[in-house]
Amino acid sequence: MRRALRLALLAAVLPVLGGCGTVGYYADSLRGHLNLLTSARPVKEWVRDEATSEPLRERLRLSQEMREFAVTELKLPDNASYRRYADLRRDAAVWNVVAAPELSLQLKTWCFPVLGCVGYRGYFDREQARALGEELKTAGWEVSVYGVPAYSTLGWSNWLGGDPLLNTFALGPETELARLLFHELAHQEAYADDDTPFNESYATAVERLGLERWLAHRGNPKLREEHEHIEARREQFRTLTRGLRARLDALYRGDATDEAKRERKAALMAEFRAEYERVKQTSWGGDGAYDGWVRRANNAALAVQGAYGDLVPDFIRLFERQGGDWARFHAEVKRLAKLPKAERRRALEGAA
Repeated sequence: MRRALRLALLAAVLPVLGGCGTVGYYADSLRGHLNLLTSARPVKEWVRDEATSEPLRERLRLSQEMREFAVTELKLPDNASYRRYADLRRDAAVWNVVAAPELSLQLKTWCFPVLGCVGYRGYFDREQARALGEELKTAGWEVSVYGVPAYSTLGWSNWLGGDPLLNTFALGPETELARLLFHELAHQEAYADDDTPFNESYATAVERLGLERWLAHRGNPKLREEHEHIEARREQFRTLTRGLRARLDALYRGDATDEAKRERKAALMAEFRAEYERVKQTSWGGDGAYDGWVRRANNAALAVQGAYGDLVPDFIRLFERQGGDWARFHAEVKRLAKLPKAERRRALEGAA
């Protein structure tokens, strides 16, 4: 999850903005990011520290093996990022706010001088995120506020020590740590301005393809079995939500009256929740891992999920067209990232 914040530029931007209303937001973001950076220490120090618990020590050692694997095998950036660790003593690195209209899956975007436009707004303070969410709800938007375990500064903070490993993601399942590292490093490799679906789908494709390589590298049958179990459940859930997004999108683009759309939307959401319960009970043994998401599901949550996954198959086909060569794949993505958005999308879809 994973979001890109070019905070290292803010020191240069702030004096230019003068009385712009975004100054306070920028200042809070810069302060939050610097606090995060200054909390981090090199992984080697944590490993040598007698106060470090053995589970954390072993996980940090493994993280550095993953980090080198990302460079040597996946051709991802070899820089300062993820070679330090910080315990933030909270359960998320940042909290994101996303919003969409009542009858649309189009995310609201926020645009900032120099930094560009994104379909979310991130906060280091949970209460600030919730306050914006309530403000947007009052204005008629459907809103989702959620914690993000990590984000990428696109490499802009490497001169300050790089994006660190965090307690918010380092101690989870091994496969999830590998996913996240590969995903966030991909953002540092290639990034298209003002195109969240392109950026997130590329990084998600890298994490999925990279994780397959990592599992082969580890050669641990139990680890692969655990991954396949989690991935099968995740793919079933993706199928459910993709179907709902498609049905809602067709409804919203149709010619029915707004009142008719609202009634049909309510029915579709009820059908989705009933189908989720059926799958949960029959295929997952009652595992309610997605219960919270389903309970809060709305246009905003569905739209942001689509941004992460809708173009992933196109990127995987692009990878295959490059002969499975990681360096060629990244180079082609960087070439596409420089194209105008419409041309970029046509070229990417042409990889099919």
